[in-house]
Amino acid sequence: MTDLNQLIIKFDHEENFKDDDFYVSRSNKNTFEYLTNWPKWEKNFLNITGEKYSGKTHLINIFIKKFKAIKFNSDSITDKNLSELQPHENIILENLNERVDEKLIYSLFNIVDIDNKFIIVTSEVPIVNIKFSLVDLKSRTKNFIIQKIEKPDDDLMFALILKNLSDRQISIDKKLIDFIIKRIDRSYSNIFNFIYKIDELSLKMKKPIDFKMIKEVLGD
Repeated sequence: MTDLNQLIIKFDHEENFKDDDFYVSRSNKNTFEYLTNWPKWEKNFLNITGEKYSGKTHLINIFIKKFKAIKFNSDSITDKNLSELQPHENIILENLNERVDEKLIYSLFNIVDIDNKFIIVTSEVPIVNIKFSLVDLKSRTKNFIIQKIEKPDDDLMFALILKNLSDRQISIDKKLIDFIIKRIDRSYSNIFNFIYKIDELSLKMKKPIDFKMIKEVLGD
């Protein structure tokens, strides 16, 4: 198993892992490298897609720290926000889904195109697969380069489990983490749900995490 510190990209050693460090593995390496290679992109439109908890917002925070950008959430963006774009070269729209104001999003994309700005859109599914009803918006989604964060590989699962348990002041042996990795469903949500449940059970039982406790939480 790769050493946890080997692939951690550090921007400020005194700031928290959650804000400024990112664990790079096979699952997210292409996305990380593409994002941090700005402005040498094939297009000005980038879609970062991946399941919940896959690190999309973490990547966005890294980008903002390094390159600066104005950020909006797709559920709360307004017409007033569009008037705020002029001084900004980079625009970020997080959590895009089919429940948004499609005309507003289409206007945003047009501004980016006309003013030759850059936009990063995050979504759980590729933007071209979001079921928009506005034909012109659907057409605009084809302009995006899509970078997908894949399901977590073993190295990333190890790092996520170790880091999240450490954040809760829980020490755990490497062999226990290896045991978890071999048995847990490979998704970011499952990892975070597992961490929450094992922490609750450990507190309830007032015992350190062991094989029996792990089996109970995993349903073995």
